[in-house]
Amino acid sequence: MVASAKGSGDSKVLGLFDVFAIAAGAMISSGLFVLPGIAFAEAGPAVVLAYALAIIGILPVMLAKAELATAMPMAGGSYFFIERSLGPLAGTIAGFANWLSIALKTAFALVGIGALALSFFPEAGLTAVKATALVALLLFTVINVFGAGKSGKLQVVLVFALIAILALFILTALPDAEPARFAPFMPSGFGSVLAVAGMVFVSYGGLTKVASVASEVVNPQRNLPLGMFMAIGIVSVLYLGAVFVVVGVSDPEMLSGSLTPLYDAAKQSSGNVVAVLVDIAAFLAFATTANAGILAASRSPLAMARDGLVPAWLAKTSPRFGTPLLAILFTSLFLGAVIAALSVEDLVKTASTMLLCMFAMVQVSLLIMRYSGLENYRPTFRMPGVPFLPLLSIGIYFLLIAEMGWTPLLLSFGFCLVALCWYIFYVHRRIDRESALVYLVKRVVSKSMVRPELESELKQITIERDDIARDRFDHLVDDALILDIAEPLEPEVLFRKIASGAAAALDVAEDRLYELFLEREKSSSTVLTPELAVPHIIIEGEKHFELVVVRAPGGVRFSKLQPPVHCIFALIGTADERNFHLQALMHIARLVSEAGFQQRWDNARNAEGLRDVIHLAKRERSETWTPATKPAPTKPLAVESEASAPEAKQAEGEGPPDDETSTPSEQD
Repeated sequence: MVASAKGSGDSKVLGLFDVFAIAAGAMISSGLFVLPGIAFAEAGPAVVLAYALAIIGILPVMLAKAELATAMPMAGGSYFFIERSLGPLAGTIAGFANWLSIALKTAFALVGIGALALSFFPEAGLTAVKATALVALLLFTVINVFGAGKSGKLQVVLVFALIAILALFILTALPDAEPARFAPFMPSGFGSVLAVAGMVFVSYGGLTKVASVASEVVNPQRNLPLGMFMAIGIVSVLYLGAVFVVVGVSDPEMLSGSLTPLYDAAKQSSGNVVAVLVDIAAFLAFATTANAGILAASRSPLAMARDGLVPAWLAKTSPRFGTPLLAILFTSLFLGAVIAALSVEDLVKTASTMLLCMFAMVQVSLLIMRYSGLENYRPTFRMPGVPFLPLLSIGIYFLLIAEMGWTPLLLSFGFCLVALCWYIFYVHRRIDRESALVYLVKRVVSKSMVRPELESELKQITIERDDIARDRFDHLVDDALILDIAEPLEPEVLFRKIASGAAAALDVAEDRLYELFLEREKSSSTVLTPELAVPHIIIEGEKHFELVVVRAPGGVRFSKLQPPVHCIFALIGTADERNFHLQALMHIARLVSEAGFQQRWDNARNAEGLRDVIHLAKRERSETWTPATKPAPTKPLAVESEASAPEAKQAEGEGPPDDETSTPSEQD
């Protein structure tokens, strides 16, 4: 991965079709080529219904991850969302669980490769399946250690080839499907259907794994949700079509427990050519899933190591190949033990149990982020039906977990217990990071809060997501005096407060500034809209330009013929800055006209919140400009805000409000 200049360290190279290919390719694997036979043994023909229920179950978490990923397109996916929303304890469990779920899915794909050996050696049995899977594991471990990988374009071509082969299989075999094979439809009852629905959940788990590479996606606010919707739509049709055809053309005795259900069905109905194509497609699907899975499984420990939740050596890379050698080897050793020790059914159920637990935590994360009151949480896609749909889905996930049986439940519980012990004895002493949950609790208990670090992190994430290149107006806002005045004001009182705060920075007498504002307002009104006024004056000197931002919930009545104005941007500059003066007016007009600006402006809790609202506005930036190229070394305004509302003062960590004084600025 090529480093970028951005804070995330990840270059944005993945487009819409890459997102689609990653999500779709992760779903087209063992869940389709191996699992239908195992699922049929438990649910009978109702396995088709079980796959449909699993699709319905995956939709809420897809919607939740689409929102979280567009708000926080960062490496780590579910781990990052859960850690930032629920804290280091939940993040530790989620990080390990995310690693485990990916590892188990990878093990399932490796078992799929082993199952293909039965096509050539049908009498070899389960021992040959596991032996072949272990050989494949060794091969892909070596490949990952040496840093070989597939390009995004190759993944796109491969996925479309898989889709084409599956579509060919469905179309050629569908005429041979016999309705009689679907009776009795539900021989073991609806409980078995729910159990199988939970088991086949692993089939669709790959859909949401694309969130792990969100930091590498171009235009993630559009491409992430759209790519996921495309993937679930197309792959769902293929899954349901393929499973329906397999049940409709296969003898129940042959299908029940088969590890090669699609191959057997294709050979029986479509002939050897299509059967060989299905075998090729299965191998390609298993190979790419296994190869990518070994690498993807190392992303969780890498992200956790960066956050200090696991030892830093897990993030070390090979000096020769640039790959996370220790993380890959550790993951591969675990995969080998899992393949050797677990049955295929236990492997699938344990992977699905961990996925369901992760999905429940993701839904909780979404609810926390939504209701935390964090001002810089700005998803570009919002999950519908909140809070009812997330709460309903959490209940469904736990219902499915309860149907899994004791083995996966005990394995999952044991794993979570190990993660909890790791947090108590390792993480707890090293990490003191405030989560969105802590912020939410503090906000409910008291309105007197300091700005959380998470706000600043979310702001930086949004800047990178939207590719905001800071221009001179952004730096002007950094140094701006911000007044937050709750009571109603007359313009004369407002101008006196602005002049008092700006006089020292401009080295101009306060009375002179006050007179200039009065004269400008008398000549013509500076009220541009019912909500916005832009008082502006020209002062003597050269290369001076300052901004004063005022939020006035009580309103400033500039004229008896106009309603009170609540948003004021005052501009003070020398005559040689007239061009920038016009640019500043244009920027102000654009940012206040942005959809949702007024609500964000009203909801901002303090001066820094107002500053963030301006910084994150979607306006057209001028050419990039840094303080090093500033026209003149202007002394920054030493006064930040004057808030007569008690909570505004307390939010800044100050004492009781004072209408006639201003407070020192904390530079952004």
